[in-house]
Amino acid sequence: MSGPAPIQTAGDRKPRRALRRRVAELLGAGRLVALPTETVYGVAARADHPAALAALRQLKAGTAGAGQAAARAERPFTWHVASATALESFEHQLPLARRLAERFWPGPLTMVLEGVPPGLEAVAQAGWTGLRQVAQATTLGLLADLDFPVVATSANLAGEEPLTDAGAVAEAFGSGLDLVVDGGPCRLAQASTVLALGPGRFEVLRQGILEGASLRSAAGLSLTFVCTGNTCRSPMAESLARLRLAERLGLRVAGKTGAELDTELANFGFSLSSAGVFASSGAPPASQGLEVLAEFGAPPPPGGSTPARAEDLAQRDHVFCLTRSHLESLRLLLPPRAGEHIQLLDPEGADIADPVGGSVAVYRACASRIDECLAARLDDWA
Repeated sequence: MSGPAPIQTAGDRKPRRALRRRVAELLGAGRLVALPTETVYGVAARADHPAALAALRQLKAGTAGAGQAAARAERPFTWHVASATALESFEHQLPLARRLAERFWPGPLTMVLEGVPPGLEAVAQAGWTGLRQVAQATTLGLLADLDFPVVATSANLAGEEPLTDAGAVAEAFGSGLDLVVDGGPCRLAQASTVLALGPGRFEVLRQGILEGASLRSAAGLSLTFVCTGNTCRSPMAESLARLRLAERLGLRVAGKTGAELDTELANFGFSLSSAGVFASSGAPPASQGLEVLAEFGAPPPPGGSTPARAEDLAQRDHVFCLTRSHLESLRLLLPPRAGEHIQLLDPEGADIADPVGGSVAVYRACASRIDECLAARLDDWA
């Protein structure tokens, strides 16, 4: 290490052409460049360049002992992207990931998703890849110019805290870096939150500035299904939706109660309920409906009937009505333009007839129709 690494001042603004060209040339040739983010400085390398990745791992190991160095060399690098459209590189694009990106990107959230986009094979771990869109104008502009993927890891030597100042990065790594882009002090000066999101998994791997509760609130949805008395159609819709969501999210369903599934769905940020326009409180679901739900493998809803209340409906992300008359009744309960999240369950706009008083076969046909409508909407939920 012969003196500090070269620094080029850029600030937190769109980078000039000369800097964009220089960074692209260095990273393209497999060299290492330190880049600013809103959290900490990162050391970046070309993801599809084996020598660059080897250099990055060696630099990251720093002065650690052999055991520590080996452990650090196995730690994953994060794909740094210029746009949330990078999510389209994953075969299974989770709506939850898209909602998180809409809420927190650009920003201090790293998502680890199942899948390995092209060019990231050497940095993925067990078929999972981490990615992040940082909220730092210079780095975003630099990444947008590149036609190859770039990964980065926090700028810190073994056992030390990540660095938040360009001068400190240049001094710490010296000739190990070919350039330090000075974006000024990192305004958050705290690590990003790392969230693993995929089948059966919503796990905060590293707690950063974003809390797990905030991530769940942004990722999931609150869904309510409404019919007339909340004893036939809407309880079946609630239970079938609980079943299909749990299956889509990779949760084990067999042998679990509705309350148990609700607890697991809540970990992904989902909340399900049902109500009735003219419902009393606490009436049990129709026995024919419960028999049909058992045929589907869906546990019965956890509670009894509930009246549809304006204050409850206003807080839900989506309210699905079984008929147009339910839709019109609910919209009358809320102020103008406050009921836009209330819609028919059938995406084609058809009513689903009430099976009350009918045979098990009538309830079975109703449940099948509800299940078809849920299947048409599931891709938007999870």
